[in-house]
Amino acid sequence: MFSGIIEEAAVVRAIVSDGGNIHFEFSVSFVDELKIDQSVAHNGVCLTVVRKYEDSYAVTAIKETLERSNLGLLCVGDLVNVERSMIMNGRLDGHIVQGHVDRTAVCTDVREADGSRYFAFEYGFDKAMAQQGYLTVEKGSVCVNGVSLTVCNSKDDGFEVAIIPYTFENTNFSRIKKDTVVNLEFDIIGKYISKLTGIRQPD
Repeated sequence: MFSGIIEEAAVVRAIVSDGGNIHFEFSVSFVDELKIDQSVAHNGVCLTVVRKYEDSYAVTAIKETLERSNLGLLCVGDLVNVERSMIMNGRLDGHIVQGHVDRTAVCTDVREADGSRYFAFEYGFDKAMAQQGYLTVEKGSVCVNGVSLTVCNSKDDGFEVAIIPYTFENTNFSRIKKDTVVNLEFDIIGKYISKLTGIRQPD
């Protein structure tokens, strides 16, 4: 379980294909605090630490993960937003994030607004998926590349988010531009509510 509050933008050190899987190596400042089998969110995707090195660690993404996320588009040198799992006795500063990416979206616009920036994202509308809670609502929560954000200008097939300078400078939002593919995780509470309200009552 995660909160969507990014700890660091890790650097991709190596990428190795292995059948349908890909092994990624990342460098971060807190590698000494990691342990094998620990869960870490990468652009919002929960992956398990499988190896540790002096100043980096490795994880493996399987085919399904690669098909649902933007991890397969990564190159050596790219920045990836990382977050370790929540400590349950701490404050939940973001929102409840599972690390299970639902789909990708494409950035359609970036515009400056008095020191902050607005990012617009679009994705293909699917009515059946929307009825199951795979959608955004105005002022609701959404996770973009692992970052917990508040939705504005919500539409059936997209939304906008406002990014403050701190988030821009300390996550890979600094590298997101028009046509960049990002990972989305919709709000789990909304999914449960949609599922429960959609269940037909017995006659």
